Amino acid sequence: MPENKGRTTRTSAGRGSYAVGDARRRKILDTAVDHFGQWGFHASSLARIANDCGITQGGLLHHFRSKEDLLLSVLAQSEEHDVERLFAREAQSYAAFLEGLVRLVEDNTRRPGIVRMFNVLVGESGNVGHPAHQYFKERYARVLRHTVDLLEAGVRGGELRADIDCLAVGQEQLAVMDGLQVQWALDPASMDMPARVRAFLDRQLRDISTTGEGLPGAG
Repeated sequence: MPENKGRTTRTSAGRGSYAVGDARRRKILDTAVDHFGQWGFHASSLARIANDCGITQGGLLHHFRSKEDLLLSVLAQSEEHDVERLFAREAQSYAAFLEGLVRLVEDNTRRPGIVRMFNVLVGESGNVGHPAHQYFKERYARVLRHTVDLLEAGVRGGELRADIDCLAVGQEQLAVMDGLQVQWALDPASMDMPARVRAFLDRQLRDISTTGEGLPGAG
């Protein structure tokens, strides 16, 4: 019996240490979001991030091998959230996909730090030597391809007009949404971002749908 009790105690202690490690890792990621969003990648410092987490730089490097590793981990966590929100369930129509986009934008208004970080890093990563350059290049290509696939499916299913340029529609959609996000991040009180995005997507859908109808419940 004492031996079993010892194993139970050690197992519980092990679980506790894992929980502490996971909590510390989340704290580092959340703090890095704030730093990357405020100063960008190059001007951010592992030492300052560690200090704001209440740990040493060596303690931070126990969880992330380098600043580049921390950056890519932050981006991966953000993308995992977006994929879960937007792509977890297959959209039954192109209009349903657009409704999902609006919900994602609504969610992003509750994550201003992530939005600021995204805007800053997208701008920085235009430089080929930036550690996130390939990530953002692939991300935009992946999101655009998914959008175009849904547009083409809408054409085949008769939901959307056969004469539309699916690539151009997808590119315009990404550009407008990102542009509105930049304006909102600079001055959140200047607009209702979900409403503005919904209004644009509604107009775009009315223009390309076979029935001329927009999003349900829109104007």
